[in-house]
Amino acid sequence: MSDEIEVKRTAATQGVVVEKAGSDDYRNSDVEIPLDSQVESDLNVTEHDLAEAKEMAGRLTLEEIRPMMEKVLIIHENDPNFPFSIIQRIKAFLGNEAIFDNPEKHAVLIEEMKLEAALITVNSPYAEVRAVVDNHDDVNMPSSTIRAWVIGIGFSILLSFINQLFSIRQPMITVQANVAQLLAFPLGKAFEKILPDAGFTLFGVRHSLNPGPFSRKEHMLITIMANVSWNHPYTNSLIFVQYLPSYFNQRFAGQFAYQLLIALSTNYIGYGMAGIIRRFLVYPSYCVWPASLVTIALNAAFHNDKNTPVESPFGKVFTISRIKFFGLTFAAMFVYFWFPNYIFTALSVFSWLTWISPNNVNLSAITGFNNGLGINPWPTWDWNTLLFDQTDPLMIPFFSTFNKFLGAVISGFIIAAFWYTNTYNTAYLPINSNRVFDNTGGLYNVSQAIDERGLFDAAKYEAYSFPFLSAGNVVLYGFFFAIYTAVISYAYLYHRHEIAMGFRALINSFRKTRDGRGEQYQDVHNRLMAQYPEVPEWWYTIVLAVAIAFGCAGIANWETNTSPGVVFYGLALCALFVIPVGIVKAITGVEVTLNVLAEFIGGSWVAGNALAMNFFKSFGYVTCAHTLLFSQDLKLAHYIKIPPRQTFAAQMIGTLVATLVSVGVLNFQINQIPDVCTIHAPNRFTCPGINTFFTASVLWGTVGPIKVFGQGGMYTWLLAGFPIGFIVPCITYYMNKKFQKKWVRQIHPIAMFYGALLWAPYNLSYIWPAVPIAYFSWIFLKQRYLGFWSKYNFVLSASFSSAIAIAAIIIFFALQWNVVELDWWGNSVTSQGCEGSACPLYTLGEGEYFGPRIGEFH
Repeated sequence: MSDEIEVKRTAATQGVVVEKAGSDDYRNSDVEIPLDSQVESDLNVTEHDLAEAKEMAGRLTLEEIRPMMEKVLIIHENDPNFPFSIIQRIKAFLGNEAIFDNPEKHAVLIEEMKLEAALITVNSPYAEVRAVVDNHDDVNMPSSTIRAWVIGIGFSILLSFINQLFSIRQPMITVQANVAQLLAFPLGKAFEKILPDAGFTLFGVRHSLNPGPFSRKEHMLITIMANVSWNHPYTNSLIFVQYLPSYFNQRFAGQFAYQLLIALSTNYIGYGMAGIIRRFLVYPSYCVWPASLVTIALNAAFHNDKNTPVESPFGKVFTISRIKFFGLTFAAMFVYFWFPNYIFTALSVFSWLTWISPNNVNLSAITGFNNGLGINPWPTWDWNTLLFDQTDPLMIPFFSTFNKFLGAVISGFIIAAFWYTNTYNTAYLPINSNRVFDNTGGLYNVSQAIDERGLFDAAKYEAYSFPFLSAGNVVLYGFFFAIYTAVISYAYLYHRHEIAMGFRALINSFRKTRDGRGEQYQDVHNRLMAQYPEVPEWWYTIVLAVAIAFGCAGIANWETNTSPGVVFYGLALCALFVIPVGIVKAITGVEVTLNVLAEFIGGSWVAGNALAMNFFKSFGYVTCAHTLLFSQDLKLAHYIKIPPRQTFAAQMIGTLVATLVSVGVLNFQINQIPDVCTIHAPNRFTCPGINTFFTASVLWGTVGPIKVFGQGGMYTWLLAGFPIGFIVPCITYYMNKKFQKKWVRQIHPIAMFYGALLWAPYNLSYIWPAVPIAYFSWIFLKQRYLGFWSKYNFVLSASFSSAIAIAAIIIFFALQWNVVELDWWGNSVTSQGCEGSACPLYTLGEGEYFGPRIGEFH
């Protein structure tokens, strides 16, 4: 593995490293650097972290650190989050047998390896994790308390009720878990002050109304319950299109038992799978889950009393506490948010280049924020714009942000080329729309391609139009096809050792004599969590089996015209992708969703049956998405050291409560709101999301992907994305092996492909502003002011997101609900000309249409 690596040491003194570069060029300086400073710089550790590791380093022997470093190299060699210089140093250490034959001649390198081994053992190898996650635990700290359950269930009810009720409104309102996390702290402290210390003893454990100070573990348990509750069941959208007369008008879908069975099935299948694969996505230290760090930072701001002074980039030492910093930045963002999102919306949609000539088609197509490619030096002053894909530049590593940007830039040029050359007739359509069009450039009317039962009508379809996609949507689908095969080859090439270790650990978990973790080096969080009883594998297996039974019962016992086998086919799709997709999300913070692949396979498999395709999509795509969501919550509990069985109970009960509430609200919506999902619906309950869901159902389930992408279809060449996607990770992998350079190691093919998926309707105006901000945070601040970055970076991300959520709720109910608008230039300039109504490059004359002639397509 590292035989070719040669290191020539020219001098060595105690505490000083003096080396010249070998063939790997891992060190290129002859400057003498103190050992502590070298390690502190390479591993991005603070003085406190380093001091804590020294004690353990003194107890390690050469025989102990060699197998530790071998495991570290296997797991982290291709990990873009792990310091490259350390990987090179480990290779030099393991590749030089003279070190082990004559250790006295290599004392400095051995001491360095001991110190680095100790750092990795007593804490996380990642600075971003060390910044917010405590590497100590108090086993006596309460978490599953009466007040935690009361507050947690209360938020489960509230969030599921609000989000389901307003999910069909235009515009919709969504209250996410960070709002519950923010409000849970004052509620928990109020319970601490008001309630008496009275309770009862059950199974030898005392349960008190007030067990003492409101703890960070209680707070996180409440947050986990809110996390599993704020998203309403995906199957509710299916019920809308089945039940309502304006869609498929299947009245049996109004039965509560049917609704509940399929909702519980998709939710709990995801949870059962998350538990079974936790050895792949939760226990390994390389599974950082960047979004979790922001949640933990907010938790730590409320509960951490430490306030270490840190040097800042402003020439001053900052002594402000995290909670005070959170409060100040929260207030600042709360006030500021009103300007770009209500008072002066041009600050948000800052497409100032299009203001020069609003009706200029080319200018709008290239620089437009709303309907163009968004190429603009600085297109927004709104932090909320950067949160469009549930991430922000302070949350995810810079390499991930930059790879997304590169992917978007490359695909953006392809979109422009398609549009300007009228490839696939895209010049007759807006350049960057996610809608489906007919041959006149209008929106595709699916009712003209189906019969009264909602099934495909060939005669009507052939007399109407082939479905056309915009240039942005065409390129989007091509890259979607590419990313699915890319994630498979990427997982094998870059993470096959970790996946194999996960499978061995899973198998060993069923053996009573082994815990299934021996193959992985034990980081501090795994060792601390080993103090608590693990959730047996059969618990998750039972959950999975019961959930599958619910899904089969729901499909088989009602007139769905669908085989229960769709549950198993969907699960097979999820099982194939969930580990590779989960590893990518845990490392980079970006999620590869299976919705397009599920529509493609489901629509091909059950051509002409939109409902069967939707069931396949629910059990293939949605269960996988739920698995990742629940896995992220398991990692939260792992970081905070909540006993696994208490986390299991919180997720199970929180999901059950939220599902019951959501389905109950759903019945109110479809039965009690007059003219719901029509233009005549009261309070703007016009169901924009449901309409999009119905259109996709008919287009991909009824018309079917075979007619669009199959033999003789217009977009057949897009299927070339599958082999291209498979090859690209192979190229980057062997580039990394050959060149052994830091910049090559930072190329992440999946993140680049993901950047290409952000088009239609998003564009570079949403993606580019994150790049300089991410560089300033993750490169400049992290490398030069690590203490400052560690203390405030994730707290700032949490405060901005929380302030935006609270301000958005107030603006919605206080102003938008009552249609109170500010009508002035600063709010109207963003919708002038082609920014208000998308302009095609070519236009049609009266009675003309483009594409295949009527009767020539089938």
